[in-house]
Amino acid sequence: MALHLYDTLSRAKRPFEPLDPARVRLYVCGPTVYNTAHVGNARPVVVFDVLFRLLRHHYGPAHVTYARNITDIDDKIIDAAAAEGVPIDTIAARYTELYHRDMDALGALRPSLEPRATAHLDAMAAMITRLIDGGHAYEAEGHVLFHVPSMADYGALSHRSRDEQVAGARVEVAPFKRDPADFVLWKPSAADQPGWDSPWGRGRPGWHLECSAMIEAHLGQTIDIHAGGQDLIFPHHENEIAQSACCHGGAPLARYWLHNGYLLSGGEKMSKSLGNFHTVHALLDDHPGEAIRLALLSARYRQPLDFTPDLIRDQKRRLDRWYRTTADVAAADTVPASVIAALDDDLNTPAAISALEDLAPADLKAGAQFLGLLGQDADAWFKGGGGAGGEAQGPSPDRIDALIEERRAARKARDFARADQIRDELAGQGVRLLDRPDGSTDWERS
Repeated sequence: MALHLYDTLSRAKRPFEPLDPARVRLYVCGPTVYNTAHVGNARPVVVFDVLFRLLRHHYGPAHVTYARNITDIDDKIIDAAAAEGVPIDTIAARYTELYHRDMDALGALRPSLEPRATAHLDAMAAMITRLIDGGHAYEAEGHVLFHVPSMADYGALSHRSRDEQVAGARVEVAPFKRDPADFVLWKPSAADQPGWDSPWGRGRPGWHLECSAMIEAHLGQTIDIHAGGQDLIFPHHENEIAQSACCHGGAPLARYWLHNGYLLSGGEKMSKSLGNFHTVHALLDDHPGEAIRLALLSARYRQPLDFTPDLIRDQKRRLDRWYRTTADVAAADTVPASVIAALDDDLNTPAAISALEDLAPADLKAGAQFLGLLGQDADAWFKGGGGAGGEAQGPSPDRIDALIEERRAARKARDFARADQIRDELAGQGVRLLDRPDGSTDWERS
């Protein structure tokens, strides 16, 4: 069947029809770079990386543009910089580099474009000016605010009532607001805070405005797919729609809205505020990136996923089996139809994984690689402990080879106690010895 996607706005699964098949446009909200990313931040990266791969499969790599922004203007970055006594660009550069390294380790392709908020301040100011001129925004005490009642269908994405909009707006109800739900487009910066000159004084943009301006600058008025985490539906994506539509004569910002579900920890939503989260960086110290990726793909993307170390270990064992099965074969030239059919059903990754289990080794390798898996040589996978953290854990290969040679000499001298001691010593460090029928010994990390 053709690709079908669940659209949050219409609350329906719809056949995907791009505005222009020669230029399919996807935008995913990226990180605010003030700290290391937690695994909840990684779920949309991995899920929509699969969507990016699928779109490239259907329309051709040259015809798909995937933009994922970097939010490098934000109060959290300002606070982190102030705590260290460094400029905000120092904090942003550090955590952008860590973000790239961690997402690379999860097998995510780099996006086609990675716009940064700091490079789009003129575009933001131009958008604010249009909103003011159109009667959708106003100045008040150094702030510029979007006037929510100026947009008749505000709230269509989140389906929230007026009272729910005000309660969930996450913005201070200041006395200068015309309406409690109005949100900030521009706000003043104190003398000790970073700021940029504008027609409304020295200040900085609101978070929601940043994405609207970057989408307009790089992808145009209306894009095909806008995606992100479920937590962004309101107010972030709702406010993006308001800003962009009111700037563009009511033209929709996106034709399809996709949102992934929450990660859970012990049944509770995983979040930094609750302290029940795991950073990707820390997980990569103990688990291979491919196993984390497969764990994130093990449930339907719109559903919650209870993310535990046991889940990652289960997926590591599955990958071990796949690597053994496909070790001596080349990947098939085409992606198996059963895998594509599963993904065409609103990115049904559990069905795609199940389809892989029924395939011959060459097709299994091709399908898994399409999902961003089985990207290593099997020998490297096992000798690197499955690539945990991108580096081998435990003794070095030279040390292992030296102990294997010592064990060989001990067995030749019939010192079986020492030979067994070496085997047990290596096993205790996560290295399994594999004695071959020809008398040689290989090894792998367990």
